[in-house]
Amino acid sequence: MNKDEKLQITKDKLLESTFRLMEEKEDPMSVTSREIASLAGVKPGMINYCFGSRENLIYQTFQKQYLDFLKESDIQRIIQSDASPKEILKDLHFIVARCLVQNPKFTKAITGFVLFKRDLSQESFSYPYVYKHYAGKKSEEECRLIAYELSTMMQLIIFRMDDFRDDFGIDLTKDEELKHFIKMRIDLLLAEE
Repeated sequence: MNKDEKLQITKDKLLESTFRLMEEKEDPMSVTSREIASLAGVKPGMINYCFGSRENLIYQTFQKQYLDFLKESDIQRIIQSDASPKEILKDLHFIVARCLVQNPKFTKAITGFVLFKRDLSQESFSYPYVYKHYAGKKSEEECRLIAYELSTMMQLIIFRMDDFRDDFGIDLTKDEELKHFIKMRIDLLLAEE
């Protein structure tokens, strides 16, 4: 077995251990690097070596769960539809938001990373549709900023979904209310020029 294969096995063990611990614990932020490494059977330093930080490992664990969630959804039909870019964005954001709502422990654990530490140079899934929506009426940078705002605000709002329910009467755990909220946010941010 070569070095790359061994490294991938270590990464997989860390991802699996992180998922398991986060599912077991009431407070996902209480999962420590030592606990993850111990369950994975590796040294704690491997977390930083493989993922750069515990926060990124937790984020990557969620990303893996998210990709599995997407496989079960009707994402290809949405992407390949003849709908406008704005309508595609609404459908895609609903799928992402529903995944975040259904995985509250991960949502709470990754929000800080997503808002404060995620690499902004990485293209968001929203960007191509925001760019197509504006069709040259806004610069690439403006479209990237709008896409960033769409995803970060959604992350923050879902993080605080209990407060949204209590203070605004919007229950994001109900699909129809979640769809309505996403429609409202995207209509607000992607105003017609």
